[in-house]
Amino acid sequence: MEKFFTKQRLTDLAYVIVGSFVLALSINLLLEPNDLVAGGANGISIIIKKLFGIELAVTLYAINIPLLVLCFALLGKEVGMKTIFGSMIYPFFVGLTTNLPTLTENPLLASIFGGVITGLGLGLVFKGNASTGGTAIISQIVHKYLKLPLGIAVTVVDGFVILGACLAFDIDKVLYSLICLFVIGRVVDMVQVGMDRSKNVLIISEKLEDIETMILKDMDRGVTKIAVTGSYKQNNKEMLMCVLPEKEFHDLKEHILEIDEHGFVVVMPANEVMGKGFSISK
Repeated sequence: MEKFFTKQRLTDLAYVIVGSFVLALSINLLLEPNDLVAGGANGISIIIKKLFGIELAVTLYAINIPLLVLCFALLGKEVGMKTIFGSMIYPFFVGLTTNLPTLTENPLLASIFGGVITGLGLGLVFKGNASTGGTAIISQIVHKYLKLPLGIAVTVVDGFVILGACLAFDIDKVLYSLICLFVIGRVVDMVQVGMDRSKNVLIISEKLEDIETMILKDMDRGVTKIAVTGSYKQNNKEMLMCVLPEKEFHDLKEHILEIDEHGFVVVMPANEVMGKGFSISK
């Protein structure tokens, strides 16, 4: 029993519970009251309620059954078990929060903040290596087998659901839904990658050894030497590559300018940096 309830499983379970509750708040406080079909089983259930008057939670349960079979077949038993839990608890939270007051009736605000809250909830559930069922399962399958970023997979799959919104709502509602879908995709990726951003810095200088010493000793960061050849003069040089948190980049830039104000520096964003000094996780 202790082996089953490992720290990782309990952490994943917490992500699924919190994420499902956040998603339920989003659909009841913002999306459904403003007829925003931001893709997924949420969007399908909103369309069906508009057309036939069937409650959201009932539709969500009905959609999940066939897709859970697909989840077990293509994503594995571990993900499947947690997805069963998510697909059961999410409609429960939707039913629990049904009578909460609408947060805003402004469609633009609802599409933006609904996207943020939905993306946060969906990202937390995905971080728990599960889903709340519905088309989120299809998004995970697309992510796993087509190697698309999870946010892009969500956007592509849910885009088809939004097209179905044309049957129930006017074009303005559909366009606001597209804004919401875009925000969801960006927030999902942000939750997956994390808020900590890094920079990849490439440095060419006549005082390379001094800069290397400064990075190693003063900034306590690793640095890599790379052999390069200047195309214009065909002279062999060395270039330094250093990856560091974005918040430390300003200090690095100031130190480089103090050592060599004519140094050549190229700065690029670095996402999902793993290893010593950064995060590393399975």
